Amino acid sequence: MPPSPGRSGGNQPGRRNRRRRRRLRTVDETSAGGLVVDAAAELAAIIGRVDRKGRLLWSLPKGHIEPGETPAQTAVREVTEETGIIGRVVTAIGTIDYWFVAGNRRIHKTVHHFLLDAVGGELSDEDVEVTEVAWVPLRELDEVLAYADERRLVRRALSERGDGSAERFGARPTRSTGTEPG
Repeated sequence: MPPSPGRSGGNQPGRRNRRRRRRLRTVDETSAGGLVVDAAAELAAIIGRVDRKGRLLWSLPKGHIEPGETPAQTAVREVTEETGIIGRVVTAIGTIDYWFVAGNRRIHKTVHHFLLDAVGGELSDEDVEVTEVAWVPLRELDEVLAYADERRLVRRALSERGDGSAERFGARPTRSTGTEPG
């Protein structure tokens, strides 16, 4: 029996038509930043960036660690660069890591976060990477911050202060099922 005209030169039966996948280079990046708080006013300085879909997403300021810098030094520098506020590190509040793709790279990003007291400066959005900056009441951070992992860090940081600020500022206890994203 002659071969069917629809099969000549086509895929063999039982085999999937696979596209060649482009191999992405994996890169590790490390950043630092944090939650800078004006305790007297019960406010935190946060930044807004526009995502690829045009949405303004609010987050904690952060950026790449420069050669010779400690994560704490980077947090102070990045908070100042991105918000205009000068901060003093109080304590480390946690590390977040996540993956994303940019160009032809698969990036594994680790971000060290610190709690900082605002000690000077003036709110400013002069950094070209930042669309907006704002002082936000601490009790509203849980609703304003775009990323679940940052919201968890903020709740934990306020709870660990041990001065009743978690309750005053609307932070709820963190309950993890181990299944939520972020």
